[in-house]
Amino acid sequence: MAEGAVLTNRERVMRDDDIIVSKTNLKGLLTYGNDIFCEIADYKVSDILGKPHNLVRHPDMPRCVFKLLWETIQAGQEIFAYVVNRGKKGDHYWVFAHVTPSFDEGGQMIGYHSNRRKPTQAALQTIRNLYTTLLQEENRHGNRRDAAQAGYDLLQKILKEKETSYEEFVLSL
Repeated sequence: MAEGAVLTNRERVMRDDDIIVSKTNLKGLLTYGNDIFCEIADYKVSDILGKPHNLVRHPDMPRCVFKLLWETIQAGQEIFAYVVNRGKKGDHYWVFAHVTPSFDEGGQMIGYHSNRRKPTQAALQTIRNLYTTLLQEENRHGNRRDAAQAGYDLLQKILKEKETSYEEFVLSL
């Protein structure tokens, strides 16, 4: 699906036992995607290899969550996050992602690995509300970097008020 193409507003729902798996290099270019990933996103493996992982980025996904995700994995740490993605034909799908850095035998970071499962409806209700608030804040800012930072600052404020970290928050849902 081309950037800015019309979204269908149709949700694709993962099966309970589905696990979407993908791997990227350090620049976020896809080096692997399993059959479930290709099925739910409507791509062939040949369509995705060498492409940026953000080809499935949905415009309703707050940029600040990706800012947090990239900061965390580039620091060599794992992260859990709820993500709404879009498929090639404009359908969307929600995932609960576990993203980790990958290391070679010498301990050098060589890429990233993500496993995604079907999120619960209860978790999605909370996440949709949070992401709507974050998107509203981001949309108040014209510059992409400023928007992501504004959303990030608001997310940190919300987490501080809840006396929790992002990881504790998402794992509690």
